[in-house]
Amino acid sequence: MRPNTLKRTAVSVIAAAGIAAGSLAGATVSSAVADTSAKQTVVSGEVGTLATYNFGLSTNQAKGVQRCLAAEYDYNGAIDGLLGTNSWKALQRALAQHWDYNDAIDGIPGPNTIKALQRLLKASYGYTGQIDGIAGDGTRAAFARFADRAVSVC
Repeated sequence: MRPNTLKRTAVSVIAAAGIAAGSLAGATVSSAVADTSAKQTVVSGEVGTLATYNFGLSTNQAKGVQRCLAAEYDYNGAIDGLLGTNSWKALQRALAQHWDYNDAIDGIPGPNTIKALQRLLKASYGYTGQIDGIAGDGTRAAFARFADRAVSVC
């Protein structure tokens, strides 16, 4: 009886190994796809955390905005032309003080930040679109005019 048990065990192990190998070989492509999308999700999360939102501004234009924010709205980050979290927090403080921004000072230029920015841009920088919280072409063009003014003033 013992040789039979040993033989069955050996056959079972070989069969299981063959099934596992076949499953792994068949799953290799789908596993690679799953791994890639998981990696993209992680990378996207990291990018969101470290992202800058220049909305079409050149580095020089963004530096002008940062200089004005440093002069008036407690921006103490680098004047590097990258409108990141600290730049947007300072801009949100300015928008809260003058343009009815009433959301969190979190450095994320979400729809409420963009709406307040659009109110500013509509009042003085030729923005003619809706106050909709979407940074479309009209918002970006007016933001560039605002930034050009910041470059010349600050």
